[in-house]
Amino acid sequence: MNVRKIIKGRILSFSENPFNNNFNFDSLYIDNKYIYVNSDLIEGVHDTPNLNPAYDNAERIDHGDHVIMAGFVDAHVHYPQTAIIASWGKRLIDWLNSYTFPEEMRFGDPDYAAEIATRYVDFALRNGTTSMASYCTIHPESVEAFFAVTADRDMCVVAGKTCMDRNAPDGLRDTAKSAYDDSKALIKRWHGKGRAHYAITPRFSPTSTPEQLEALGALWAEHPECLMQTHISEQTDEIAWMRELFPNARDYLDTYETFGLLGERGLYGHAIHLEPREMERLAEVGASAVHCPTSNTFIGSGLFNTAGMMAHGINVGLATDTGGGSSFSMLRTMAAAYEIAQLRGVALHPAQLLWLATCGSARAMHLDHHIGNIAPGMAADMVVLNLASTPAIAQRSARAEDMWEEIFPTIMMGDDRAIAATYVAGQKV
Repeated sequence: MNVRKIIKGRILSFSENPFNNNFNFDSLYIDNKYIYVNSDLIEGVHDTPNLNPAYDNAERIDHGDHVIMAGFVDAHVHYPQTAIIASWGKRLIDWLNSYTFPEEMRFGDPDYAAEIATRYVDFALRNGTTSMASYCTIHPESVEAFFAVTADRDMCVVAGKTCMDRNAPDGLRDTAKSAYDDSKALIKRWHGKGRAHYAITPRFSPTSTPEQLEALGALWAEHPECLMQTHISEQTDEIAWMRELFPNARDYLDTYETFGLLGERGLYGHAIHLEPREMERLAEVGASAVHCPTSNTFIGSGLFNTAGMMAHGINVGLATDTGGGSSFSMLRTMAAAYEIAQLRGVALHPAQLLWLATCGSARAMHLDHHIGNIAPGMAADMVVLNLASTPAIAQRSARAEDMWEEIFPTIMMGDDRAIAATYVAGQKV
């Protein structure tokens, strides 16, 4: 049975990428409109609530002056790191050994995996994030838990078993064969089931032998409909380590490209210290780089070049990178992306930040036909923003002379209090 709703508010949607040259920011505006929701899909966006007789008895929800936009899309998270977020002061490799690996060893326990998956999803939804691409652990149980919890909420998600067969502790390594076999079984069980999508997931080349990378490259060739997610060029000492392990590689990207792990459906997290050849190849194949700004500042990795990536023709997604990232909030993540761009001499427009957190991440995940925007035929995954959620934000937005001045304080200072409502598949959660 179809359940129809008419949801009113000030609607923000995108018809064009605001990073395009000569984009007219004045062409974007937030206006009072009515979203016609039929079950889990947006059927239309209109100026009036009385267009379609089929909606005569529909539930009507009025969000007043709040802004309604697509739910946030987080293109790179580690849900198993939820409990260790904001762990003190280490470089990447030290941080993995001190905090991440001991915590991830617990995820062979299905009950613990389900507990943390539930906790993470609750945090995400409370912050207006309706979709994400998550790394799990080497344990198939961790993947099962995440997909089961998100299926219960009818969420559109990407996830995969993290594969590592070296440079990790006992109990947290698989093998080339088990990585291939486990991943293949999980693809069969979950990919395309409901709103679940699978990503083949080598953690990063230093924790995989050439044999494992080759096996995962072969698996991706067998299942090109899947995504592939990994890390690249996050820190300079990581790159030096990679060169010791792969002395014949032209660069970091070559450690993936050699084994069939470079492609259009690839998500390459961090990508801070790329060389010119790597930039050219990512653009050439249509792959995506994922910007993780709070993680990059928290662990001291460096300054991602958002504007340069976009100008180079590389797809860019935005991500919290929980728990290397220090916040579950995509608002805080947008604020950090703005600050990092400022340090590079570029002031990202609020529209560009909001686009990265919705359309951009959805495009990076090859789901932009389904999520990431308010438009007919898209999933009714939405976030409702209160632009006066705290006294400090309210007093600033009250002085705004245009819509971008009104919304920018919420991007820079907002948190979960700014989330007036979150909808997943048409249902308020």
